[in-house]
Amino acid sequence: MDARSDRNAIPLAVDLDGTLIATDLLWEGLFILLKKNPLYIFLVPFWLAGGPARLKQAIADRIDIDPASLPYREILLERLRKEHGEGRKIVLATGTPRKFAEAIAAHLGIFDRVLATDGPHNMTSGRKRASLVAAYGDGGFDYAGNSRHDVRVFDAARSAIVVAPDRRAARWQAAHGAETVPTPKPTLKTFVKMLRVHQWLKNVLIAVPMVLSHEYFNIDMIWECAVAFVSFCAVASAIYILNDFFDLALDRRHPTKRNRPFASGALSIPFGMGAILVLLSIGVAAGLFLSLEFLGVLGGYIVVTTAYSLSFKRMLLVDVLTLAGLYSIRVLAGAAATGVDVSFWLLAFSIFFFLSLALVKRYVELRTTAIPAGERIAGRGYRTEDQEIVAQAGMASAFSSALVLALYMDSVSVRELYPHPWLVWPLAPIVLYLTMRVWILARRNEMHDDPVVFIIRDWRSQIVVLIGAALLVAGGW
Repeated sequence: MDARSDRNAIPLAVDLDGTLIATDLLWEGLFILLKKNPLYIFLVPFWLAGGPARLKQAIADRIDIDPASLPYREILLERLRKEHGEGRKIVLATGTPRKFAEAIAAHLGIFDRVLATDGPHNMTSGRKRASLVAAYGDGGFDYAGNSRHDVRVFDAARSAIVVAPDRRAARWQAAHGAETVPTPKPTLKTFVKMLRVHQWLKNVLIAVPMVLSHEYFNIDMIWECAVAFVSFCAVASAIYILNDFFDLALDRRHPTKRNRPFASGALSIPFGMGAILVLLSIGVAAGLFLSLEFLGVLGGYIVVTTAYSLSFKRMLLVDVLTLAGLYSIRVLAGAAATGVDVSFWLLAFSIFFFLSLALVKRYVELRTTAIPAGERIAGRGYRTEDQEIVAQAGMASAFSSALVLALYMDSVSVRELYPHPWLVWPLAPIVLYLTMRVWILARRNEMHDDPVVFIIRDWRSQIVVLIGAALLVAGGW
């Protein structure tokens, strides 16, 4: 009997979470459940008190997964397909609930048997080892796994295949010289994408109250704006990670979002949860150096963004109004951090201006998502036939922001604040240029970024913004 025939005579058992797929279905299922109804969070402790299997089964009873969208480890999967084609028996041995394991097995079509968590029996570690030994004998199977829970199974297998190991599994692999399957390691770019560093640009809005009050050289205010910026960046990144958890299934069906660190499996959900705690701690700690008013605004931002991730983003129009409000909250945060009063004019302008940009974001999604007429975009409250009304509302908001700005320039406040008020009049057409250009590019299918980030990055927009800033400074000199 040659080596290949000998190998094929021995079943290959494969773990699922972290091994065949670069994620953990327990954590994914929990966030799918909480997205469905956040009140389930109060039942989780009671389910967990009944043991891990009880928790897994409770989640599986209430949700479904999409096996086709999961992040499979392609190198391992191709190997399994090849060996299955050569006649080798492949066994899926997993602690995942049977409902999920059977769905994945049916999708892949390469497994001859499925061992999974059933009722109170959690198919991990010792129980998995006992089940495999009972079925195939001690040393009568090969096993592919990744974690400390798999070490006892490795010990009973003829040979082990270690995939993306945790520390304990890595030590076992090194001690026994077991075979490994190469998997990509997270890079600095992975962590930058996790934090959404490019989204930090939005937080420069914190400096708007300071700039409009002509306190450009006030060291104390500059310091307060810098601390507020750090606080908001940390908290925003934490909320973005949380949002990624709730949107894993949707992101994996998106042409670009599927490459996000958690959707692709480059980073694990437990790692992300740890990052959320660290980032929130940094954000709140930075906020403690500022006023209580700032902490209140920061707390409001956390509540609203969490509500947006859980529910508001799926509500027609509520989503864009919330986004516009979140941009305005950044302006309020800057005012609270520096002690500068925010005028009605600034808030009115902010709401209309950022509502227009939020509507651009939804318009782009409607233009780029292929769905049948009458159906909603996944995870949104919009349908393809809403394109024109969204565009009309966005353009109307853009012109409303310019109108508010024009009325403000003719107010007593401007004549008191600016010795040369005529110099700030060009700001109205500048705002119109920025917003109309964004809308034109969106209608040409040339807008692919968040419009606020686009304006900050785009060199033409940068020049126009710098001209506007120069006019503001010159008018108040």
